[in-house]
Amino acid sequence: MKISFCLVILMFLNFPRGFTQHDTLSAANIGKSVKNFSKVIGWKEGETPKAPAGFTVTKFADALENPRRIYVLPNGDVLTAEASTIKTEVMKLGADVIGAGKSENKHVSVNRIILLRDTKGTGKADLKEVFLDGLNQPFGILLLGDWLYIANTNSLLRYPYKTGQTKMTAKPEKILDLQAGKHNRHWTRNIITDPEGEKIYIAVGSGTNVAEDGIANEIQRANILVVNKDGSGLKVYASGLRNPVGMAWYPGTYTLWVAVNERDELGDKLVPDYFTSVKPGGFYGWPYSYWGQHIDSRVKEIKTELVKSAVVPDISLGNHVAPLGMIFYTKSEFPVKYQKGAFIAEHGSWNSSVLQGYKVVFIPFRDGKPAGEPEDFLTGFIGNLDKNEVHGRPVDIAQLADGSILVSDDVSNMIWRIAANK
Repeated sequence: MKISFCLVILMFLNFPRGFTQHDTLSAANIGKSVKNFSKVIGWKEGETPKAPAGFTVTKFADALENPRRIYVLPNGDVLTAEASTIKTEVMKLGADVIGAGKSENKHVSVNRIILLRDTKGTGKADLKEVFLDGLNQPFGILLLGDWLYIANTNSLLRYPYKTGQTKMTAKPEKILDLQAGKHNRHWTRNIITDPEGEKIYIAVGSGTNVAEDGIANEIQRANILVVNKDGSGLKVYASGLRNPVGMAWYPGTYTLWVAVNERDELGDKLVPDYFTSVKPGGFYGWPYSYWGQHIDSRVKEIKTELVKSAVVPDISLGNHVAPLGMIFYTKSEFPVKYQKGAFIAEHGSWNSSVLQGYKVVFIPFRDGKPAGEPEDFLTGFIGNLDKNEVHGRPVDIAQLADGSILVSDDVSNMIWRIAANK
């Protein structure tokens, strides 16, 4: 029996990007869930991640404590949030899953912001100061005017800021409470502003895998929220995003893009994490469905009408890769192919029989839309795949004024700098 060319094309278009025709999203591909934790072995002296030819990777900062979010201030100072998942009996996950480092006794989140400054212009921070401490699992950092905003797992704070200060001494103003949840799952709260600097967008992950505690316990969760600069006017910008983290506006537009961690425990073949543009008011499936209208039968009381409206994401990143930070590259120092393209940090899997992710990928863009599949950019984080040994795990990405980029490595307590060769 012959299949028409048009039908073949239609079938192909139903697969997410990054998948072949042999990979499907149907329930037939549900498999055994495997807990497969990586073993962090760190980096020996002289070892670095690997970038493509034409780039040099160097150490920007080390001896940190779980560096996560990286934020570059206008004067060039770099702020990084040092925080980690706090182990709970409910989660029962391994140390490497939660980014706590090499030792089982390092489950205490240091809860602070570190300031890094390259005073000599060498491409390496020579000044390191504790800028702010006493926080509660901080992640998001944002400067708007004279206010520095910090997103704890349970609140949005702001502090008066003066350019060049190396320590925050002012008391915070809490402008918004955020739902932290009882399981300490998906605790990061990333924040960005709109192109005019008038609103604050907050990425909030779900409190559970698939609403095991009931959807009523997921208030404000699995959403991108938006508020005014003073914390008023809280609204849901987009929903059904299981764990959105990295966010950025495509340069020169009002199109928001986000990297999202999808659900676990359906086996190696499901479900793909993704990178997508965000439709205001859009619903992206969680917890009832994934990748559009693919129903998750583990969820009780499926909201059929809501599922019908579920938006299909733009780009598949692969299953269990755990995408976190992302940027659009807006400088001109990297080759043309990278300009205005997206870099995404994949923190790496714990729920796949073979380690997935543990790298930074690049997606080319043209005219504001993806123009190709994700391709490896910064690799070498996996040391020995057969032994599940990894040197580190990338978390966030930031761009410096000189056109280089920074990548935080939370389990090896480093920040890497990647620069184009001149």
